[in-house]
Amino acid sequence: MPKLKTEALIAELEEVATQLGLKVIYEKGDFSGGYCILKEDKLIVINKRFDLKHRASTLARSLCEVGIENLFVKPAVREYIDEQAEAKNETSDSERS
Repeated sequence: MPKLKTEALIAELEEVATQLGLKVIYEKGDFSGGYCILKEDKLIVINKRFDLKHRASTLARSLCEVGIENLFVKPAVREYIDEQAEAKNETSDSERS
């Protein structure tokens, strides 16, 4: 399965977020970003200072946290989200050890 270019991947991930009713915002600051709820708004906040690969990873991990099981997602995009979720779980497991 061909890999998407990072810019195209981010666009696809943003589209998945929109389908889930999430707003993706890009801001500068001292934070890593991720999924959050502000009042009634469900957001994915991405740090503008990060490179494109880190932005895509943050988006994918946030979508995994929200859950995409009941949504059609292009196979290449779903594969990337699954890879990022697995990497996040491995990082969490090693931090607990």
